[in-house]
Amino acid sequence: MTMFDVTPRARNLHEQLLKFMDAHIYPNEKNVEAEIDQGDRWQHLDLIDELKEKARAEGLWNFFLPPGSDPQGKFGPGLTNLEYTGLCEIMGRVWWAPEVFNCNAPDTGNMEVLARYGTPEQQEQWLKPLLNGEIRSGFSMTEPDVASSDATNIQSSIVRDGDEYVINGRKWWTSGAGDPRCKILIFMGKTDPDAERHVQQSMILVPVDTPGVTRERMLTVFGYDDAPHGHAQMTFKDVRVPASNILLGEGRGFEIAQGRLGPGRIHHCMRLIGQAERALELMIKRSTERVAFGKPLALHQHTRELVAQSRMEIDQARLLTQKAAHMMDTVGNKAARGEIAGIKVVAPNVALRVIDRAIQVYGGEGVCQDTPLPLMYAQARTLRLADGPDIVHTETVAKEEYRRQGFDTRKLRR
Repeated sequence: MTMFDVTPRARNLHEQLLKFMDAHIYPNEKNVEAEIDQGDRWQHLDLIDELKEKARAEGLWNFFLPPGSDPQGKFGPGLTNLEYTGLCEIMGRVWWAPEVFNCNAPDTGNMEVLARYGTPEQQEQWLKPLLNGEIRSGFSMTEPDVASSDATNIQSSIVRDGDEYVINGRKWWTSGAGDPRCKILIFMGKTDPDAERHVQQSMILVPVDTPGVTRERMLTVFGYDDAPHGHAQMTFKDVRVPASNILLGEGRGFEIAQGRLGPGRIHHCMRLIGQAERALELMIKRSTERVAFGKPLALHQHTRELVAQSRMEIDQARLLTQKAAHMMDTVGNKAARGEIAGIKVVAPNVALRVIDRAIQVYGGEGVCQDTPLPLMYAQARTLRLADGPDIVHTETVAKEEYRRQGFDTRKLRR
């Protein structure tokens, strides 16, 4: 299914992961839903913890961690982005599965930030427990009062006061903040509002239990609360943390964000392709079982056209994702920015179309809780906004095309 070579270790992990999904993930989908619905929805799940132990014992752990981040190989296999694509796709077929393998957002992005930019002390305190799956984390960047698709709009403040920083601001869509195991947040705000636009921002580590950190409410996504993970709206009022909690240094926040969001975007795309594949499988299964107008839906030409169109679009999206991953591995994230931006537009839109077709074939059952399709649709639609809306990424693709033709893209700026 790929034009790229698959390494033996990636092939072996792929086979192991498929077996684990068949043995432990798919059979437990209803059990996880039932446990979430029992009592407090915002408590972590014992079943997930049990599955995490099984996965780690089999070496199915921290697939996302890039080479060089773990030189001794203590926390993961050190896969390339390309090697990770197939594994991430498989995990993406079930919304909670990535956590079982410690490959869930926003923790993956936060761990990469700490691995790449954290001090040894920050890594010891926060990265190790995250890599071990002992705690979870959140990412506080987006704000309700500004258009955060332009990160330079962010208004939260990070002000130095002696040996501390004082933090003030309002954030929302802080993913992961609903989980009681969420212990640390990466917070983005301005340390110097008068500096050049792209060096005003900084990122800093904020322990969740710091005085002044308040979780105002949990947000729903098309009615789904995504418990026990969730997305929070939060306030930070006169929050004081040690100056040593700053990441990389003042004015480096935008740089860190770009380094964090590149891999995060492509991970989302990999998971979306897994969702699209599952939706296609469900569509085919339904079409062979459901009879309308005297014959199974599969015998109606229109249904077969939906299946064919879905297969072609999924394969195109997968190849573009693999190309982006290959470029990230070979020429670096910056040089691959056009490809990363392109797939971030393509993958959610392809997934949406395929999931919508599956819903259409299912009929009434396709929009209720008896199938995973409604949640998949909501997640795919959200990912046309998360980590940057479509229009921001299409602009990046366009600028890369102008640049390839030798045009000075600075002339495209206002």
